[in-house]
Amino acid sequence: MNQGRIVFAQLIEFLPRRAFANAVERYGGDRRVRSLSCMDQLLSMIFAQLTGRTSLRETVCCLKAIGPRRYHCGIRGRISRSTLADANERRDWRIFQDTALTMITTAKPDLAADAQLADLDAEVYALDSTTIDLCLKLFPWADFRRRKGGIKAHVLYDLRLEIPVFLRVTSAKTHDLAALDWITPAAGAFYVFDKAYIDFARLWRLHQARAFFITRAKRNLDFSVRRHLPPDLAAGVKSDRLIVLKGPKSRRLYGDTLRLIRYVDPEDGRRLSFLTNNLTLPAAVIAMLYRKRWRIELFFKWIKQNLCIKAFFGLTINAVKVQLWTAVIVYMLVVKLKHHYGLTQSTSEILQILSVTIFEKTPVFELFGNLNERIQEHENRNQLMLFDL
Repeated sequence: MNQGRIVFAQLIEFLPRRAFANAVERYGGDRRVRSLSCMDQLLSMIFAQLTGRTSLRETVCCLKAIGPRRYHCGIRGRISRSTLADANERRDWRIFQDTALTMITTAKPDLAADAQLADLDAEVYALDSTTIDLCLKLFPWADFRRRKGGIKAHVLYDLRLEIPVFLRVTSAKTHDLAALDWITPAAGAFYVFDKAYIDFARLWRLHQARAFFITRAKRNLDFSVRRHLPPDLAAGVKSDRLIVLKGPKSRRLYGDTLRLIRYVDPEDGRRLSFLTNNLTLPAAVIAMLYRKRWRIELFFKWIKQNLCIKAFFGLTINAVKVQLWTAVIVYMLVVKLKHHYGLTQSTSEILQILSVTIFEKTPVFELFGNLNERIQEHENRNQLMLFDL
């Protein structure tokens, strides 16, 4: 129960302290540290994300301004710009990665699954990437184009629980296909991705692992039809066929039967062609699973709009990865907070409210529980009419 603790202290209760301490010991994070511990570094970066700080100087200035309240945030050491900058650049980013992955693993059994996907009784993942632009003069290691730098974040997103389960940062030149080599396919799981991930050798590896994939078929796909399945015209399915590839190379790489579904979206009339190795699921369900893929695009949009991952506090790849994994930790903190207290607000609303209330000594469930009542009370106040009707 809350005993006069500030909101920030209540939020960081969801951090896996033991897992973080184990990661610090594993990678020697606190070795020869005199003032700023790894926990102080993490809490300072979380503070920066929650309050919308866009630079290291701004973060340190605000932390110094709050004075003794830093202690109530859990920050015990002295904060200086050079010390925090050195910590981000030198301390192993895997400390933050392992902490975020632990939060994801422990959250999975508790989070409520999407109603439509829960009926499927299978894991459903979306795989995609997003590019983050960088200044090539400041980040010369992030070579992308002639006068432009950048990095690419490859994400595997759990569509049932709406949380990321895998993140890898690479050069922006890295092709999306490489992400299929980094994930370990789970038998019976569905992997949904767009046309950029079509490589029949890699798709065959998913098929051999007894995993299912759903993607968009390319227009120049060369195939022959083995069997016509009855289409569900009412659901927008125009054709449903079992096919085999005809091209000599593609047939050598993927020699088993595939399924090609022609679909017209009832809402906007858009025509789509889906390619999958699942031969039994209704075609309308295949189309529904692909529509759910849009959630990973919304996740990219959310994290770019609400967290600081476009202005970085350090110039090394280590500092960039520390900041990106801290953003994932903050996202998981908000998700855990929303689930634990059964909050009705969206994650964006929760984060915005936290940004202006982190120093209030109010129980979190009261802070969000009374919000709707306060809004309704404010809207129902008697006001004079500007014009007589």
